[in-house]
Amino acid sequence: MAYSTDSFFINKNTQWENCGSGISRQFIGYNTQLMVVKVRFEKGAIGTLHAHFHTQGTYVASGKFKITIDGKEEILETGDGFFVQPNKEHGAECLEAGMLIDSFSPIREDFL
Repeated sequence: MAYSTDSFFINKNTQWENCGSGISRQFIGYNTQLMVVKVRFEKGAIGTLHAHFHTQGTYVASGKFKITIDGKEEILETGDGFFVQPNKEHGAECLEAGMLIDSFSPIREDFL
């Protein structure tokens, strides 16, 4: 299993992974300390509430989402973002089709 990617991300050369239920992801890059992932949502898709030991920072690249973090909800649109401390429950509901850019530290080995 590779724990490092090339220095450059070329979109047309990178496959999307179907995660089911209207969600797919594409790895921008990672090593053991950091992982950056594009996550594409169809309208109505749900990123179910979950928690993990990783720190997560997310940028809303497009679309509109209802984000829940530790019981608090916020509507976020293109240009907004959110930060999740380790072990805080969080999830997303896609209100308008769009894309999130997730960063995780350390790497999400469960994604590989």
